[in-house]
Amino acid sequence: MNMMVRLVSIVVAVVFTASGCGRGGDGGSTAEHTQKAGGEAAKPAPAPSGAASAPSDVAAGATVTLTGMIHLEGQPPPPVPIQMNADAACSAAHPESTPFAQEVVVSPEGMLANAFVFVRNGLEGKTFPTPTEPVVLDQKGCMYVPHVVGMMANQPLKLVNSDATLHNVHAHPKVEGNKEFNLGMPRQGMESTRTFAKPEIMVPIKCDVHPWMISYVGVVEHPFFAVSDAAGRFTIPNLPPGTYTIETWHEKFGAQTQTLTVGETPTADLHFTYQVAGS
Repeated sequence: MNMMVRLVSIVVAVVFTASGCGRGGDGGSTAEHTQKAGGEAAKPAPAPSGAASAPSDVAAGATVTLTGMIHLEGQPPPPVPIQMNADAACSAAHPESTPFAQEVVVSPEGMLANAFVFVRNGLEGKTFPTPTEPVVLDQKGCMYVPHVVGMMANQPLKLVNSDATLHNVHAHPKVEGNKEFNLGMPRQGMESTRTFAKPEIMVPIKCDVHPWMISYVGVVEHPFFAVSDAAGRFTIPNLPPGTYTIETWHEKFGAQTQTLTVGETPTADLHFTYQVAGS
């Protein structure tokens, strides 16, 4: 009889335990997470009362493309021709046209090229991976190409001599931690790589052999920068929603800043205007 009572008690306990596992506990939680990971996406929890709602046109985690124009008002200075006769290889590189200095390059519509545009403030506390792909600065036709270029700190700067003449690449940084270098490149096809460890707006690079040769490198801690093209346009993609100070730098006309908040729409537009003195 006692044996029968004990047997019934064991059966009842097993049934009760199985029933409890089917109602919840780790087993139910595991099944739910598996469905969300491999099947239908989990729905986000509702925002707490009083919390700011996400921008209507930008999904969570989406980014913004910032575009804009750099305009020059007034009469620009006339182009300055470059005399390259002292080096036969340089003059031979421009047989059909006269090269001009790149200090002020303006389109017929009055748009300014070679302005460096970047996020000055608004990314504090954020870090971004340093690209391993180098930025290329070429010496071609006895000119630096491009005239203005941007890169991230510690990103490789690949220096190339495409000319059949002697050049030297002389960097003049002013920020502590960015090392000055003066690299002779006497042969066509030579390449070398350098880096700048710290942000700096801007690092001048000059050729002491050909004094008209100069380029400017903007070094920043993030990938949100651009250089205005021949039509004065610039594009900075993948900017996270937020409030930023955007700065533009030009070698002759200086710096300007504007503050804007992005994130309500997938694109934003920002225009800068420089004024020619005396116009």
